Amino acid sequence: MHISFLMHNAYAIGGTIRTTYNLADQLAEQHDVEVVSVFRHRDEPVFTPDPRVRLRHLVDLRKDAPGYDGDHPDIKRPATSFPSHEGRYEQYSALTDRRIAEHLAAVEADVVVGTRPGLNVHLATQTRRGPLRVGQEHLTLGTHSAGLTRRLRAVYPRLDALTTTTEADARAYRDRMRLPGVRVEAMPNPVPAPRVAPADGTGKWVVAAGRLAPVKRYDLLVKAFDTVRAERPDWRLRIYGGGKQKDKLRRLIDRRGLYNHVFLMGPAHPIEPEWAKGSLAAVTSTFESFGMTIVEAMRCGLPVVSTDCPHGPGEIIDDGVDGRLVGVGDVDAIAAGLLELIHDDGRRQEMAARALSASARFDPARIAERYEDMFAALTPRGAVAGLLRRARGSLFGGVHAARDAGRSALGSLGKGRTA
Repeated sequence: MHISFLMHNAYAIGGTIRTTYNLADQLAEQHDVEVVSVFRHRDEPVFTPDPRVRLRHLVDLRKDAPGYDGDHPDIKRPATSFPSHEGRYEQYSALTDRRIAEHLAAVEADVVVGTRPGLNVHLATQTRRGPLRVGQEHLTLGTHSAGLTRRLRAVYPRLDALTTTTEADARAYRDRMRLPGVRVEAMPNPVPAPRVAPADGTGKWVVAAGRLAPVKRYDLLVKAFDTVRAERPDWRLRIYGGGKQKDKLRRLIDRRGLYNHVFLMGPAHPIEPEWAKGSLAAVTSTFESFGMTIVEAMRCGLPVVSTDCPHGPGEIIDDGVDGRLVGVGDVDAIAAGLLELIHDDGRRQEMAARALSASARFDPARIAERYEDMFAALTPRGAVAGLLRRARGSLFGGVHAARDAGRSALGSLGKGRTA
């Protein structure tokens, strides 16, 4: 089977990019997979895809590249196909409209996957007959403006499937949008097993990671750690990530005299070795569409103290079993949750072991299998299901034969589909 992902910028850094590569890499073990990036601004991607995953771009923003598009006259003209209420709209143009439309009109794939709302609109309206059209939602319906929601409501019925990262968001789409015939399914982000040994629980470090943005509320974490420091001055906090809140957080740390206890570490890639140096992780967001860092920390053997914010943490953490959920915006509750596990080494170690075990459900192999099952269910008479069984059972070159058979089967099925 040929699977094609359409991304905003596969050469940048971000959660959607990382999770798309995680899924694409896993699917590439059995399928022909490509990642098509609308933009390219650097020679090499930050995240290196599996060699079996083909990576190409539609618009080149590298000034020294032979195909540089920055001076193209259409790049200054506004986009009309990409929805104007989408958060990335200002980066799109008449040039991207045309390049994306040309790509989707000619794409040689059995399944085309969009990775953000604006690209899903292109996918729904411009993909040629035949391929399954799958839109991914990496944010949530509730965070979209009324204008964008209206646009999505108008075109999403043309999709075959829409995936969300949480069950809560899947329910929102089913309840608030009329999507007859569209399969809406929660698909958690895949997180691979780290290439480092799990944390041994001896380091007296609390670790947090993510953009230094207001929604992450690291100011609450710093204030909570002031309380932690008063009771357990032997513990320290490391916060990894970059962003506009850095100077503000630095002033807060200095004002509270925490410069020997709270450290702004900057971005880290890979992040897994930094998780493994800690014994406890913290998330203090007011909102998480999924909670990628929660799963990453758990996969490194850390229990996580997280605010019980919409939508992801409550679907990842089993409160009191493999982590703790505390009140959103409540400094005292955050501090109490941290101190509960800092004071009790035995309980912290027990939760760490359970976090490591429970987080295996987010392994890319398991998530990829769910996508394969969904692709199979979207085709009549189980044609793709049979294809996948043959592909999994093949030992010598059968993957390519199965891929070709799948293209033929899906192409035949697609002849009766409408654009």
